[in-house]
Amino acid sequence: MIGLNHYLLLGAVLFCLSIAGIIINRKNVIVLLMCIELMLLAVNVNFIAFSRFNAEVSGQVFVFFILTVAAAEAAIGLAILVTLFRNRRTINVAELDSLKG
Repeated sequence: MIGLNHYLLLGAVLFCLSIAGIIINRKNVIVLLMCIELMLLAVNVNFIAFSRFNAEVSGQVFVFFILTVAAAEAAIGLAILVTLFRNRRTINVAELDSLKG
């Protein structure tokens, strides 16, 4: 039988993979956005696991709010990415530092 610790371990592994993806790849904006989404999904796994094993619905309701924010973040992030690519012809994060100022 799959217990709570299995779900928490899965969430921890997903979260660590997303942190490693952010640290290792700091050049591609698309990969950074995907790692942030993976981080949010790892947190959602933990919320669902705790909600299921405590027999409460509050964790599952909170997951819906997180998914809504994640969808909005992905849509806005991709819109900004397309605009930057049209203007700069690159999605390399190191070359986008000219926006400082």
